[in-house]
Amino acid sequence: MKILLISPQTPNTFWSFKHVLRFVAKKAAFPPLGLLTVAALLPRDWELKLIDLNVEPLEDADLRWADHVLLSAMIVHQESVREVARRCAALGQRIIAGGPLFTTGHESYPEIPHFVLGEAEEIMPQLIADLQAGTLQPVYRAPGFPPLALTPIPRYDLLNLRNYVTMAAQFSRGCPFDCEFCDIIVMNGRVPRTKPPAQFIAELEALRRLGWKDMVFVVDDNFIGNKTRTKALLQAMIEWRERTRPAMGFLTEASVNLAGDPELCALMVAAGFRKVFVGIETPSAAGLDECRKLQNIGKDLVVAVQTLQKSGLEVMGGFIVGFDSDTGDIFKQQFDFIQRSGVVTAMVGLLTALPQTRLYQRLQREGRLLAESTGNNTAAALNFRPRLNREYLENGYRELMRRLYEPRNYYQRIRVFLKQHQAGSERLRISWADGGAFIKSFWLLGVWHRGRWAYWWFMAGTMLRRPWKFRAAIELAIIGHHFRRVAAAL
Repeated sequence: MKILLISPQTPNTFWSFKHVLRFVAKKAAFPPLGLLTVAALLPRDWELKLIDLNVEPLEDADLRWADHVLLSAMIVHQESVREVARRCAALGQRIIAGGPLFTTGHESYPEIPHFVLGEAEEIMPQLIADLQAGTLQPVYRAPGFPPLALTPIPRYDLLNLRNYVTMAAQFSRGCPFDCEFCDIIVMNGRVPRTKPPAQFIAELEALRRLGWKDMVFVVDDNFIGNKTRTKALLQAMIEWRERTRPAMGFLTEASVNLAGDPELCALMVAAGFRKVFVGIETPSAAGLDECRKLQNIGKDLVVAVQTLQKSGLEVMGGFIVGFDSDTGDIFKQQFDFIQRSGVVTAMVGLLTALPQTRLYQRLQREGRLLAESTGNNTAAALNFRPRLNREYLENGYRELMRRLYEPRNYYQRIRVFLKQHQAGSERLRISWADGGAFIKSFWLLGVWHRGRWAYWWFMAGTMLRRPWKFRAAIELAIIGHHFRRVAAAL
């Protein structure tokens, strides 16, 4: 049987890193891990072809080749999904669709005849049998949250690895916390489920054997949801690294209580983790209480960020404006916190009510919900009626983003980070790829674009004071260009 797996095109958002790709000669930031996992659940004797629309176009010949099309998408992919569905319908090709977009809103896609809702591991045997028998059902719904021991090694061999900046792997699903705006517990539950360490190591080994030498994004929504199991995994990763000496490093997402566990921080750094995305959300205690971000309450969040930086981890931060409790000075509060803490990659978004979340349900009860979410929290438009003036919030958000990524403010934030960050045994090592990226940044950021003097002042200062951190400085300068372009388009 011939199966075409399609990953939709990602619009220009924080996570697309679209404006970074030109510097590093890549086509996409991350691979479609969900589809690679689904592919691994299909019979090995089936013919599989993966089309990632962020990497290559979808040709009519690809659709005609396939017996069936499998499509996986997140909410942010809505526009691309409808285009793929239109093209499939025009050629008489039927789609089987799954992923977060459909798990929480498949009713909005009557043009798609078949859906897999929820996690696929326990559904796939029935789906495969029905594909073989020609008796596909309209909906396949996961009976619960499957143990991750059922998850096979993703089919990384279906990718051209050279097209991607970062690879992806997963250790756990689910989060023990219950933030009002978050849809993770809707899709994956509140009890973190993890893979056995040996299983996750086998996935990393598969990447190593394929020649991967760059960063791997461990895509867990909270990598430390079960600290005991995470520590066991990290010990196994350390042993694997000592045995195989892989060149790859890791980034992940974790809750801020990571900063209160020095042992866990040390293990992560020893295992090769370099970056961690933390949902800080807001410096407002009232805002944290409102959204039940209980793990952040009662902590000095600047100190927490600096603790992680000093341990050797770069902190990427998620921030939100638009809570009911926000006051008129929320934009100043956010700006001051981000600058003071040295969170260089500050992903600030307007609050959005995602389908089936407690926030969505509350706003619906209150008659304040205006539209469904686009999944893009950088869109400067709220999908509900806020307590503060709507125009004030949306304009204030645009201005906050522009101020944060204005070159002088941005480079100052990198200086704060580099001063705090303990890089361990890192030394000045510049590869050919690094050199190429620097030359491109030299031309684009140092000659062509506004902010060139701030760029050279920053680069010169880094070479004089912290030359061993020059590689990190190049990387962050390039990432800043992406965020500046995102901010300018708001």
